[in-house]
Amino acid sequence: MKGDRVEIVIDIGTGVQTFEIDASKSGRHVEVTTSRGVVEVAEVTRTGKTVRSGRFMSDRVVALVEHPAESPRRRRGARVARGQSALL
Repeated sequence: MKGDRVEIVIDIGTGVQTFEIDASKSGRHVEVTTSRGVVEVAEVTRTGKTVRSGRFMSDRVVALVEHPAESPRRRRGARVARGQSALL
């Protein structure tokens, strides 16, 4: 979904460097896979084609933060069940 975003913080020896991969167009999403000491973050289309990706050695990854796309706002006039507060 447009709005998916992943931040990767990498140890570069003298400090850290931050990389960011996001779903830039509607219908795309971000996938994170880990295998054999490599973390791969890819922006993928609806059909499964990788648009862009980044590969990082898992030993160097300090943090990997996933930011999911925001859910659509609640429509106006939507009812809230009695005794419960609105979440949005």
